[in-house]
Amino acid sequence: MRIIVTRPADQAAAWVARLQALGADAAALPLIGIEPAEDPAPLRAAWQSLADYALVMFVSPNAVAHFFALRPAGCEWPATTLAGSVGPGSSAALREAGVGERVVEPAADARAFDSEALWAQLCDRDWAGRRVLVVRGEDGREWLAETLRGRGAFVEFVAAYRRRPPQPDEAGRALLEASLAFPGEHLWHFSSSEAVGHLRALAPGADWSRSRAVASHPRIAAAARALGFAEVAELPPSVEVVAEWARRDPPIESASL
Repeated sequence: MRIIVTRPADQAAAWVARLQALGADAAALPLIGIEPAEDPAPLRAAWQSLADYALVMFVSPNAVAHFFALRPAGCEWPATTLAGSVGPGSSAALREAGVGERVVEPAADARAFDSEALWAQLCDRDWAGRRVLVVRGEDGREWLAETLRGRGAFVEFVAAYRRRPPQPDEAGRALLEASLAFPGEHLWHFSSSEAVGHLRALAPGADWSRSRAVASHPRIAAAARALGFAEVAELPPSVEVVAEWARRDPPIESASL
């Protein structure tokens, strides 16, 4: 069974390489395009005032990559500023960037990796009067921002990148056609509800009722089911777990955690 990885191109390539190293058949079909923010000035300003924030929260590995791409030479992460992450990919990217012990992330055994799970690690702190910066795309969920404001924090946003609809190349289009022609031979891996929406636009009217998917969050799984996928497993965002799931090829009755 071929695993179709739908993450943005750079992340998809890394996932495919790791899946293949585990012996899985995998291919990338990025369903979200990522571009740098149109105006980098707010990002540069954020770096200059980084020590003023009690928390800088990154919504994705893309947020980390594009924020640190504008890191001034010789600038160290402030010892008093926490770096918030909602999942393993962002956490790994932050550690690779040298943030280290300042990373705050969901518990390893969290039911889902999201803002709610991150808040469980932050809720015991005093947020009254503290400044928080959320690094994201042009928009996104505001649950954590609203929760922090409810505790007295001052929350700001900065756009580090722009999301765009996918533009599959010839190999990507062929992969999409093969997945529709032979659904039993493919397993879709979704890490974004927006990616599911883009798939709908790429293949309008397609019949997904015989197709299978794994999703990294209940909201994403619900989006896949709404598109028509009859069998959707909710799995943590782990290369090893996804590879093992594909090998086990479970029946539809057990395709949920």
